[in-house]
Amino acid sequence: MEKRPYENIIVENEDGITWVTLNRPEKRNAMSPALHYEMDDALANLAVDSKTEVLVITGAGEAFSAGQDLKLYFRDTANNPAERRRSNEAAHSWFWERLTTFPKPTIAMVNGYCFGGGLTPVCACDFAIAAEDAVFGLSEINWGILPGGYVSWNVANVMSFRDAMHYAVTGETFDGRKAEELRFVTFSVPKDQLRQATVAYARKLMEKNPAAVRFTKEAIRTVRGLPAQQAVDYLRAKGEALKYFDPEGGREEGMRQFLDEKSYRPGLGPYHRKKP
Repeated sequence: MEKRPYENIIVENEDGITWVTLNRPEKRNAMSPALHYEMDDALANLAVDSKTEVLVITGAGEAFSAGQDLKLYFRDTANNPAERRRSNEAAHSWFWERLTTFPKPTIAMVNGYCFGGGLTPVCACDFAIAAEDAVFGLSEINWGILPGGYVSWNVANVMSFRDAMHYAVTGETFDGRKAEELRFVTFSVPKDQLRQATVAYARKLMEKNPAAVRFTKEAIRTVRGLPAQQAVDYLRAKGEALKYFDPEGGREEGMRQFLDEKSYRPGLGPYHRKKP
């Protein structure tokens, strides 16, 4: 991906892992219209970037994101409906549509405070790894409002009904350990091990067949909302399509290593990829 003059985010690639950092640390990475425009542009370009094998979203400083910047996103656009609509569309585009349909594995690395709208990109990523002392919260109730946009819908889908209701209505916070217990994140680790653990997890994903990873994550997202028979039909069609959209021929290679070479055994790691 070519270098772009972003002011609110940082994009870096290191050995196949692309790190996109929300970079407003003085505002705990609260999301402004300008940040939304830059994230929407960056994710559109990274989706077709050959150097990006895994995407990691994180925040600069002590926060992942404090949610929407109330002044810049709400108050400053109150009398500018065109700008309000444009920034709203950019926000919904990147932290939901672009992330949930991103063709490579996505990881939210939650390094600190994560509030309100900041929970949406965490839910949208395929995986989430949090520092044990990260702080999560739905603080909207304390402002006399409700968690809007995708937030309530996401929380109600990722958490259990009782947990979603409790944290949304009380506004109580929970840390990274609790987030793991609630299954809001994939797992949590001590903060000083966060980046190392994220890199290790990304490397594990990079060992898998990229086409199979993409089709599998699309399948898991889709079948959750389907009746059983529709899910079976969808997965049958998806499996057939995978055979034609995999330049590595992973199915044939895996079968060959398992049946002919006997060099691969299920449960003992992935088969050896042969990149084109």
